[in-house]
Amino acid sequence: MQVQTRPPFIQAGERVVLFDGVCTLCNGWARFLIEQDSEQRFRLASVQSPQGQALLAWAGLPTDHFDSMALVENGQMLLRSDAVLRVLAQLPGAWRYLAWLRVIPRPLRDWCYDRIALNRYRLFGRYEQCLLPSADHARRFLHD
Repeated sequence: MQVQTRPPFIQAGERVVLFDGVCTLCNGWARFLIEQDSEQRFRLASVQSPQGQALLAWAGLPTDHFDSMALVENGQMLLRSDAVLRVLAQLPGAWRYLAWLRVIPRPLRDWCYDRIALNRYRLFGRYEQCLLPSADHARRFLHD
């Protein structure tokens, strides 16, 4: 999804991963990124945070119900499997080799992604509220 204006809260060159802050699976993804992204290429924001809400509004996406992981990079927002594969391609080590999954047609990749996303609470559970990052991880999250 191409957007014309500069995204809020994001500095030039920053990459931000948006995730569902009450989803157990999504929080696991955020923790995975913190652990694996040794070069700290990515910042994080839950879709429930003011920063996440502003980024969703910037991209013209619903702010009350969002069921995809997103990546904001270079004034563009990638969604679903495109976002996941783009993130994996930029991680160090063997993770980047999973980017070859882009050869699978997007409709099929997104269909698989959507099956998991639509059932994520039932399959993996949910938190009552967004988890707060630990003090040593707080710098990885977008702030005002």
